[in-house]
Amino acid sequence: MSRSSPAPPDTHKTTPPRSQSLPTGKTGVAPEDLDPETAGMIYLAFDYGEKRIGIAVGDSVTRTARGLATVARGDWVAITRLVSAWRPRALIVGLPLDEEGAEQSITAAARRFAAELGERLHLPVHLIDERYSSRAADDWLREARSSGRMTRRVRKGDRDIQAARVILQQWLDVHG
Repeated sequence: MSRSSPAPPDTHKTTPPRSQSLPTGKTGVAPEDLDPETAGMIYLAFDYGEKRIGIAVGDSVTRTARGLATVARGDWVAITRLVSAWRPRALIVGLPLDEEGAEQSITAAARRFAAELGERLHLPVHLIDERYSSRAADDWLREARSSGRMTRRVRKGDRDIQAARVILQQWLDVHG
């Protein structure tokens, strides 16, 4: 009696299976959720912070951005996994400026992060003025809670994720 071997893995699949450990935040968004026709038009945005980095994903066909995940600052393994899974065309990094548009102490760190992203991942990196993105994220979270769209308590990383979404949405609105 011969035993049949299990079927070989699907070698045509271009994205990792959901079971692979990817930091996907609480949004439930995964690479396979997007239409394959838009695969070359995916963008990831980063809201660089002192402790965490918020990440959002969007595409130029629908011109919409969605919050994706937060990672600890300096967690290049998680960032590399997300970029490998989503295969974006470019990366967008929010540039933290003060209300007058002047650079602050964190601006230089965000610039270094953007430069390192480009060097490590070999992708184009675009910087965008992120003034008021955290305020817009706070407004969105407050409205989502009051309307019932968000029933759980707001977590620390939620603001970072939504700020990244705002940054990417602004970029898509102009460059999409």
